[in-house]
Amino acid sequence: MSYRNKTYVAFASEDIRSYRLMEAWRENRNIDFNFYDAHDLYVSRDTSSRETIKRNLRERMKNAKQFVLLGSANAKKKGGDGYSFLAYEIEAIVNLDLPVVIANLDGGRTVNRNFIPKPLLDVDYYTMSVSFQPAIIKYALDEYAEAYARSSNTGCYQYKPSVYEQLGL
Repeated sequence: MSYRNKTYVAFASEDIRSYRLMEAWRENRNIDFNFYDAHDLYVSRDTSSRETIKRNLRERMKNAKQFVLLGSANAKKKGGDGYSFLAYEIEAIVNLDLPVVIANLDGGRTVNRNFIPKPLLDVDYYTMSVSFQPAIIKYALDEYAEAYARSSNTGCYQYKPSVYEQLGL
């Protein structure tokens, strides 16, 4: 097994602008946000076959220690359609049993089941929902993701308002 040290960001293709914003946060010296991106590995071309893309996704995910799912209505739809690449990624998340931080693209700070793909809800997967802001995503990756393996929690969780206040949000 390879060494897992990456963060895998899963998202519906319609939400790629938000993923690009996360990359910009990482590059901005004035924002305390960093992640080792699994998407930097095993790059696929637009002309790659479906099986080649799936194989590359699988290799990327094997290097991940945690996942961020960009939560949106598109993510819920595609993540549960059984066909899209996001559905494939969601299936792999469950099989790998790794922590999933759901970053709500609407800025919501609570669990929004309209943004969580059905396969995660069906298995009562332990997730942490946060707003789409660098400070709280970083906090969740540092705190929730680190404690995930030791936890027996199931289902969808969110942080109390005091956590956001503590982070100045």
